[in-house]
Parts: sequence; structure tokens; C-alpha cells
Amino acid sequence: MALKAVPIIEIPTIDQVPELHSLSVSSLCTAKPARFAVIGHRGNGMNSISSAIVRENSILSFNSAARFPIPYIEFDVQVTRDGVPIIFHDDFILSGNVDAVFEHRVTDLSLEEFLSYGSQRKPEQIRSGKPLLRRSADGMVFDWVVEADDPLCTLEEAFRQVDPRLGFNIELKFDDNLHYPEEDLINTLQIVLRSVSVNAGARPVIFSSFQPDAARLIRRLERNYPVFFLTDGGLKIHGDERRNSLEAAVKLCVENGLEGIVSEVRAVLRNPAEVAGIKEANLRLLTYGGLNNTAEVVYMQQMMGIDGVIVDRVKEVSEAVLRFSGEEGGEGRPNFSEAQLSCIRKLVAELVRQ
Repeated sequence: MALKAVPIIEIPTIDQVPELHSLSVSSLCTAKPARFAVIGHRGNGMNSISSAIVRENSILSFNSAARFPIPYIEFDVQVTRDGVPIIFHDDFILSGNVDAVFEHRVTDLSLEEFLSYGSQRKPEQIRSGKPLLRRSADGMVFDWVVEADDPLCTLEEAFRQVDPRLGFNIELKFDDNLHYPEEDLINTLQIVLRSVSVNAGARPVIFSSFQPDAARLIRRLERNYPVFFLTDGGLKIHGDERRNSLEAAVKLCVENGLEGIVSEVRAVLRNPAEVAGIKEANLRLLTYGGLNNTAEVVYMQQMMGIDGVIVDRVKEVSEAVLRFSGEEGGEGRPNFSEAQLSCIRKLVAELVRQ
């Protein structure tokens, strides 16, 4: 469903602030600025059937997000058959037309094959790429059309062409339906790490993955960048028990020296007591999901001590966070009465049910 991003200034202020707890907000880097982070999802927002302004996971989308006051963008990295890290979310790439769909696993393609889809780099070839289709969660195939297109890209190109002030949250993407031998995971991770080592320079980088062993192994392979474990916190049931609860995510992180958790926001809002346990384990906590496009939900998370949110509506949410953080002329941390706080909780509960 589409959620309306409601400006936080529409909520009236009051005289007293009920403190939920006293935990301070941590930074995402090894440095220590304590700022609540807004992170652009796949750059300046993911594409959907109803909303496709800029091609997600593209250089154009990343630099569009860089215009706003955010420290990081999040994007998905896979490795082609010939060993090149590329940026693409879906496990399969679809082409053809809605009556004759051709699909290929992204990791089975060579780099040249992958880049032959969609908009092309050379002006004379801009319309010569294979048309891109996409399949929705309910199985419907549709033309993947955007208002502002841009070619598919590699991780190296992102490092070289994206505003250097912007940090990268690199999600290491693996297919939930496949089993990966440890040696295959290590090989893929080493390829990505080589690209980061050569190209990152001073740019902040964090890694994340839904694949528990990928998260575990990348921490073993490198110690320079934070590693976060992605989880839906039990909203879905997986064969791997490490993926089925926030408690299991904490255990995985603690046992393997990971820095934090990225959870589906509904899992956190349904189990707010888990936040204290995550903080007591000295872990950082980010969230993702559609509810993060609603300013009140974002503010509630800042009050809970969550470190940051991954959002699609980068402009709206980053501006709202500036207002309720007291920057750029804002009045600072809003004061809510217990009655008003109760109303926000009810709003969150309603959104979670949806």
C-alpha cells in the first residue's frame, strides 16, 4: 500500500516530554557523531508499479539522493558470472514483453550481457538496450518504465561517479531460495571486498545482508567496515532459524562480532522491548520498510533510540528529521503530552496492522 508522508510539524507541541529511555544515538561509522541517520533506499527510492520517477539503483538515483541531507544510500550488489560486482536488486532480470517474458538469473550473466539491458551509455545506443520488465510480489509482469532513466551500473562506477560525501550501505544480495556452499560465499565476498578496497578511498562504507553466513563471513574476511545483519524480525518464517526473530539476530551479531541489525520496522514496532536488548548488546539498530515513509513513525523511532531509517521518500523524510531535530530553523525535539503520545502510538499500531 502507499503511505502518505505526513510532516511532523502538523503535530502540535506541548510542555513536557515523556522520556522513553536515555540511550544516545550512535553513528554508523567508526567516528562518533550522534546524528539520527536517514538513508536513501536504492538511492532516491525504490521503483514500484505506482511510483517510478528515477531508475532505482542507478548513478542518477544515487546522485539525486545526494542533494538531500543524508549520510548514506543503500543499494544491492551481486556478482556477475565473470566476477564483476554490479548493482541490481532482483535475483532475475526480465526482458521481452508482457506476452513473451524472458528471464535470466543475474549472477548467470556476464557483465556485457547484464549491461545490455535497459538504457545504454552511448547516445547513439540509448534506445537499443533490451527492454526491462519486472515481476511484482503477486506475480504480475509489467513494463519497467521510469520518468528519468539511467543505465545499469557496476559497483566501481558507483564509487567513481557518485558524490564522494555520500556513504554506501552495500547490501550483499543472495537468493533466499538457493543454498550457497561456504566456498562460493567466500569467493563472492572477496570479489566485492577487492572492489571496495581499490575504490572506496575515504568514503564511509557499511555492509549488510539477509544471508546469515554472508554476514558472518564478511566480518571474518575484513575488519575495516561495519557489518549489519538484515532481518524481517519474524514477519516471515524461514528455514534458517537465525532469520526468524530479533532475538536470533542479536545472537548472530554478538557471536560473530557484527556491529548492528537492520530490521523491518514493523517487527520493531510490534516488539519495542527488543530495542533495549539490542542496545544492551552494544549493537546499532536501523530499520527499513514502507512505514518509514511516514514522518510520525520515523520520529517515534528516534524517541525509541533507533539509530536510523532506510526510506524511499528521501526528500520528505530528511526534511522532517531536520525540523524535529532543531536544524535549519526547526524548533528542536517536539514535546508530546501523554495523550498526544498515545495518539501517535495508535497511529503506528494502525499502520503496522496494514
